Amino acid sequence: MDLMPLVTILMLAIFVGFEIITKVPPTLHTPLMSGSNAISGIAVVGALVVSGADGGTLPSVLGFIAVVLATVNAVGGFLVSHRMLAMFRKKG
Repeated sequence: MDLMPLVTILMLAIFVGFEIITKVPPTLHTPLMSGSNAISGIAVVGALVVSGADGGTLPSVLGFIAVVLATVNAVGGFLVSHRMLAMFRKKG
């Protein structure tokens, strides 16, 4: 398997992601965070599929690590969104 195309795609994704995130105005942050949380949920499902597949020990361990990291990302995103939305609630 040739590694160079995969590294190229990774580097392009990092560059495009950085450019997109730095250009987002603060008013759009919460809706985009919700979309990001949905993507993290999909990553959790994909990681569960990989960790449950019968491919050996290494894919199972890497899948488990992916499940943990994607879950932390999704839960953290929901907590941040909840806290941001709480700032806009009326007090009283």
